Amino acid sequence: MEPKPWRDRVRDEEELLAQLNQAASEAATRRAQALRDGVEELGTIAAVARDLGRSWQAVDQALKRDQQKASRKDATTTE
Repeated sequence: MEPKPWRDRVRDEEELLAQLNQAASEAATRRAQALRDGVEELGTIAAVARDLGRSWQAVDQALKRDQQKASRKDATTTE
């Protein structure tokens, strides 16, 4: 049995990377929503960060990245 040609292997790996990137993006969006829910429950980003054992900057950056991603998506889908 001959190995797959390199072009096919590259194409397969690029497809896999695209799927993984999509899954990571969706997970980041769900995580940001969970963080927003935590802020709503606990009152502040700092409280959420303390509860999770993370820095407040890490939580804040995750929320900002998601907000920026949503803004870009809204900007590209407006009529």
